[in-house]
Amino acid sequence: MWNKHIRGKRDRRPSMRLRLICALGSIAAILLLSSVISILEYRRMSSYVSELIASDIRSINISKKIADLTQEYNHQMLAVVVQNDISIMPDFDMGYFVSLTDSLRSSCSSQRVLPMVDTLVASFDAFMVTSLKFDGVFLADNVDTGEWFFGVLQPRFVKLRHDIGALNEVIYEELKNDSADFDAGFYRSIIPGVVSVGAGLMLVMLLLYFMLADYVRPIYRMSDGVDSYRAAGVRHTYEFGGDDQLANINSGLSELIEENLELKKRIRAMREDRDRSMETADAGQDSPEEKAAEL
Repeated sequence: MWNKHIRGKRDRRPSMRLRLICALGSIAAILLLSSVISILEYRRMSSYVSELIASDIRSINISKKIADLTQEYNHQMLAVVVQNDISIMPDFDMGYFVSLTDSLRSSCSSQRVLPMVDTLVASFDAFMVTSLKFDGVFLADNVDTGEWFFGVLQPRFVKLRHDIGALNEVIYEELKNDSADFDAGFYRSIIPGVVSVGAGLMLVMLLLYFMLADYVRPIYRMSDGVDSYRAAGVRHTYEFGGDDQLANINSGLSELIEENLELKKRIRAMREDRDRSMETADAGQDSPEEKAAEL
């Protein structure tokens, strides 16, 4: 008995429920895995590129502050020349400028920007060293302050502004490249999702095909067999491959119809035998007229 129980477990047929669960579960697993991969890839890419873009924006803001600071200092010196008043000579906040350049170096992530920052600092040093001579030039009797300002100091300032503009161009170019990388990374991150959706749709179509071929069509054929049996007493002879519960139902349905047909044949034969017996019995008995004639 125990051996039969073990053999019955080994011969147990895979159920329709198990097949459907495995098919739908595989589709769900593929979609879930691809979604997790897409989310992780997008978060990693978004975090990395967002840091680059934020760094570029900080660099642009710092460069603007440096430009505003040097522009204001140059305008104040020009006011001294125009008003011919040395008492309004401005003081430049060197510590603030150094902090800005240090922040610019730390915020820059591109190797192209760092040399531009060094060039900017060198241009500013040349401008500042020249501007420190302004007091002596202003107090000298043999030097025209206006000619010195526009002929000596302003070329240094123009060079400084040019270097600031070149630095801004490089930073904007880096920002543009980082934005393009963000777009490209976004499309790369959604590729697993697109692939998974395509694979899911393909699996759904395959599942639909196999469900129609292995389950829906056999059920329709069994239904047609039952209708044919009811209408004309035709045997159900449809067979299909498989060893699941649906095949078991089809086999049982064929056996039931076959047994029912045999039973109907037996009932019909029994009725025919009974009718013949009754006719024989009736033929063996004499009618009352025949009995009276014999008397």
